[in-house]
Amino acid sequence: MPQHYPFSAVVGSDDMALALTLSTISPAIGGVLVRGEKGTAKSTMVRALASILPPIDVIAGDRFSTDPREANPLSPDGPFAPDADVETRAVRLVELPVGATEDRVLGSLHLEKALSEGVTEYEPGLLARAHRGILYVDEVNLLHDHLVDLLLDAAAMGRSTVERDGVSVEHAARFVLVGTMNPEEGELRPQLLDRFGLTVEVAAPRDPATRVEVVRRRIAYETDPAAFAERFADDESSLTDRIQAAQKLVEQVDLSDWALLKIAEVCAAFEVDGMRADIVTARAAAAHAAWNGRTGVAREDIRAAARLALPHRRRRNPFDAPGIDEDLLDQILGDDEPEPEPPLDTDEPGDDGDGQDQAQPEAGDSSPTESDSSPTGPDSSADAETADAGEQPQAEQPPAPQQEQPDSPAGGTEDVTVAAPQQPYRPKLFTVGGTGAGESGRRSRAITETGRRIGAAPRTGAGGSIHLTETIRAAAPHQVARGRTGRGLDFRASDLRLAIKEGHESNLILFCVDASGSMAARKRMEQVKTAILSLLMDAYQRRDKVGLITFRADGAELALPPTGSVDIAATRLSELPAGGRTPLAEALLKTVDVLRLERVRDPRRRPLLVVITDGRATYGDNALARAHQVAAHLGSTGVASLVIDCETGKFRMGLARQLADHLMAEYVPLGEVSASALTDVVRSGMHESGAA
Repeated sequence: MPQHYPFSAVVGSDDMALALTLSTISPAIGGVLVRGEKGTAKSTMVRALASILPPIDVIAGDRFSTDPREANPLSPDGPFAPDADVETRAVRLVELPVGATEDRVLGSLHLEKALSEGVTEYEPGLLARAHRGILYVDEVNLLHDHLVDLLLDAAAMGRSTVERDGVSVEHAARFVLVGTMNPEEGELRPQLLDRFGLTVEVAAPRDPATRVEVVRRRIAYETDPAAFAERFADDESSLTDRIQAAQKLVEQVDLSDWALLKIAEVCAAFEVDGMRADIVTARAAAAHAAWNGRTGVAREDIRAAARLALPHRRRRNPFDAPGIDEDLLDQILGDDEPEPEPPLDTDEPGDDGDGQDQAQPEAGDSSPTESDSSPTGPDSSADAETADAGEQPQAEQPPAPQQEQPDSPAGGTEDVTVAAPQQPYRPKLFTVGGTGAGESGRRSRAITETGRRIGAAPRTGAGGSIHLTETIRAAAPHQVARGRTGRGLDFRASDLRLAIKEGHESNLILFCVDASGSMAARKRMEQVKTAILSLLMDAYQRRDKVGLITFRADGAELALPPTGSVDIAATRLSELPAGGRTPLAEALLKTVDVLRLERVRDPRRRPLLVVITDGRATYGDNALARAHQVAAHLGSTGVASLVIDCETGKFRMGLARQLADHLMAEYVPLGEVSASALTDVVRSGMHESGAA
């Protein structure tokens, strides 16, 4: 019975299938990042990929999968005899859990042998096991940044170097790195995004006939997996043979001066940063030519490579939508090269492991196609590239009064305005006090797995970095009792001490935004949205989760449940209307509920509440007194809070400062959110003093 859904039975994810195939043909491309909503066959296609790859020969007994044909193998288990036994095995698919430690990834000192036998022996990690195979990271956007850096470095260099805990080892680590992610759960930093060779956007099919075929095939697979696999056995075998032929042919593909010039023109026209895009596009174009049985790179190959290698390298900030202008791409490529021969015609479907396959219409369907160069059929990702949670539709901006509007009376008609934020700026750094123990990030102080060493503690779990000095110090007093009389020390497992490191954690930034009539003046709302957008940008860079509560009229709404995707928060913000009464107490009660639920879901992540308001409360009886009562309760829970005062004008009521006092929160006027605000004030004062 097959372990996974057949790769050749997947339809509707043509770009993903093509990107995965090109990366297996030429691992130097640098791996694939697959972005898409849940239920889009991401995990299924990756897990099925290994089953169609040609088997490999390895030296028997070698833990590092050394190729017998390699002249100077980089394996700690070597050297090997010329007549060493050789065995053939399937390509490995190694899955890296999101919670894996650095020791598990890189490998480390074999602790049991080191303590019981005094032997320094290296215990291989996941990178060693993935050599000449596939390393798969599901939800790669949730993986610690330093681990992603480590994986990408190893994939680019083709080897892994370990220098830690008295171990100095270097071994080969050439693998195809595949990461999948749902953008709604958070983005990768642009620096990390650029390090992936190819990126694919996938989305569920919208055509009802295609969705019907998805369900039909999934049910058939679950009913009789063996019969379903047999149905696609010939297709699987054909794909294996075609990949094997392409792997042999890719070294013979000629990248002509014309092809290299076209690649450079394309990369320059799309204003990509650095030279990595040119190199990856060239390698992917060569792999695409080999996949189609050619020894020369044609326009079709460059086009296919550019569509996969460039979209994620064009992003300028976290809120820009990825994508590529295919009309511009065709214009740059021109038509000075003859069209290549028609590619092979194959058919493939998909499922992502949670029971939701994707399918394309069977033969005879009238669906339009562009080309058939992908391993799964038509090359149809133009629509998928726009299906990204980071896109921001432009909100309509009807005319609005330029002066502050009072809250509308009960039962009256309210004036609602929608203002757009301006260019974000660098905000002040706001942190949660004390020392936490949450996920590694870049905001508040915390005990983390990375950072500076501040102490040591007995080993209680499976991972951690050894504190050698403290381990020796713990073992030394017991040597006589243990009968040790000669040189060296007699270690026991109880002597082991692990380093305690202090770094920074990420936090939950929960925005509570006043969108009532008193905030509805166009200029004020622009300032408020710009400040929030700037704080969102800061939260993205510091790897925080964000949530958004808005309140106006007669209630408060959780506009965005806490998530790692600041793109969605930015979209909600741009569409946020303003007008109506101010239900401040209701907003604070909603905040209490959200924080209580998040404390259960993610107890290690400390929250920072950011209330953005002028402090007024006009909805309900005794509105202001109720709001202050709820604020005092919320403040007594100890949640770190920040009140940003949006009140303007010469005569101010100071209600936001009163709210901050009840919340026991930091108080910051809106104009001082910017990191440069204080500097500007000082410079202005110095200038006036000099003028006097």
